Amino acid sequence: MQKSNSSISATPTVQVIERMFQLMDVLASREDAISLKEISEKTGLHPSTSHRLLNDLATGRFVDRSQPGCYRLGMRLLELGNLVKNRLNVRDAALVPMRELHKLIQQPVNLSMRQGDEIVYIERTYSERSGMQVVRSIGGRAPLHLTSVGKLFLAADDPQRVRAYATRTGLSGQTKNSLTQLPALERELLKVRQYGVSHDNEELELGVRCMAAGIYDDQGTLVAGLSISAPAGRLEEGWLPKLQETAREISTTLGFKA
Repeated sequence: MQKSNSSISATPTVQVIERMFQLMDVLASREDAISLKEISEKTGLHPSTSHRLLNDLATGRFVDRSQPGCYRLGMRLLELGNLVKNRLNVRDAALVPMRELHKLIQQPVNLSMRQGDEIVYIERTYSERSGMQVVRSIGGRAPLHLTSVGKLFLAADDPQRVRAYATRTGLSGQTKNSLTQLPALERELLKVRQYGVSHDNEELELGVRCMAAGIYDDQGTLVAGLSISAPAGRLEEGWLPKLQETAREISTTLGFKA
């Protein structure tokens, strides 16, 4: 059983974290950079303590040193904030259309996003009363080149980035169908760009096939992928138009204009 949110302490139990929160709150209160002296006065922390913590925050790019002795909030917060914003917006926009698609096809529908060299599953719809299903765990991860959604993101990259991805990852495989050679992957990505959809033909897991369509934001950027997973013998290509239609519906909600 999950614990109620009421059991979570209103203040951090680790003192150093509480002090970091104090420092960041002070930095957030001003648009301009703030001197170490003023930060210490506002937080009540000793200047040496403030200096040490601010330097640690600067190492993680949560704080920037605009000039010696002056600090402001860092760009890492913006990056993380945008990541959370996209995830929340996409999930909120996708949940109802995903449920409608699931009712139609009676197979699990997955919502995934890119994180580095992997995709992460952030939402799913499925029925516990249905027969054999392929259910992906929320929070689960998989390599880009082995998944239908991952191929969408690789296809959106330029060739140099794809080659860099292949070098970093080594294109390791998990089944006999996995695309482990760059020329084969490049040919696959060419088809994805041509048709706007992608497939996983038992490349991540034997006996499982997937199809995916992209979800785009108001800037026309690929931000997520919607996929259908099914036992290999039960995935129907006839589902593809409805999958694309559902992905377009979600994209439109996010402000995308074709």
